[in-house]
Amino acid sequence: MKCADKLVGRWAVMAVLCVIPASLAAQWLNYPTAGVPKTSSGAPNMNAPTPKTADGKTDFSGIWEAEKNRPCDPEGCQDLQPGEQFFNIAWGLKDGLPYQPWAADLVKARRAQFAKDDPDSKCLPQGILKMHTAPLLRKIIQLPGLLVILNERNATYRQIFLDGRPLEPDPAPSWRGYSTAKWDKDVLVVESNGFRDDLWLDRFGSPMTEAAKVTERFRRVNYGRLEVEVTVDDPKAYTKPWTVKLVQLLVVNTELLDFFCLENEKDEPHLIGK
Repeated sequence: MKCADKLVGRWAVMAVLCVIPASLAAQWLNYPTAGVPKTSSGAPNMNAPTPKTADGKTDFSGIWEAEKNRPCDPEGCQDLQPGEQFFNIAWGLKDGLPYQPWAADLVKARRAQFAKDDPDSKCLPQGILKMHTAPLLRKIIQLPGLLVILNERNATYRQIFLDGRPLEPDPAPSWRGYSTAKWDKDVLVVESNGFRDDLWLDRFGSPMTEAAKVTERFRRVNYGRLEVEVTVDDPKAYTKPWTVKLVQLLVVNTELLDFFCLENEKDEPHLIGK
């Protein structure tokens, strides 16, 4: 049994949808992942060296989940306990985010309303930063000219092109934006633009606008740890560019499950705020 989207925060409780697969064996939830390095005790060695592709590049392939960098709620750790950066993307930054005045007022208002208008609560897509922090799993598939991220939530995807194409100068706005990448030694540097004007970066409601350009530096530290250093340059919403580091941890011996937010969803009408 897998409870999907029980994201219990300090200010909001999201939809609780429990999905019970008809046959767990058919979902490959306990099927061994091939090629996993082992310790002397036979356990997966997450500190083993970073894997490489045939052409010597860092291999980001695998199933990943966001680091759970917050204590459990009083009732215990839920199946999908989110980390601090899901709620506050600036968690760990001494001075927080450099909001423009209107953006600071908007975040304050959204928090006062318990984030009832978060697109995530209405089963709409998440932006690329919130995808990094959401507690559902994601799978990276790496090809010579393309890196694809498959998201368990609503079976969505993101494409990062490695074929040298430039960013579009005037892209149609989208939830995911448009992403191209190049290598800086063992680091994959991803640049993205073309976002919608109403994206939420976290549960607090930190905004991102169509003026934003996002740079991500993907670095696989070892076999089991992926660090994504993210810089957001959005002069419409922030007084200066800002950078955070988001950590992903490898998950082995499992697979993605179907999770569709709208299936039997009954919570959204009750998200009334104050």
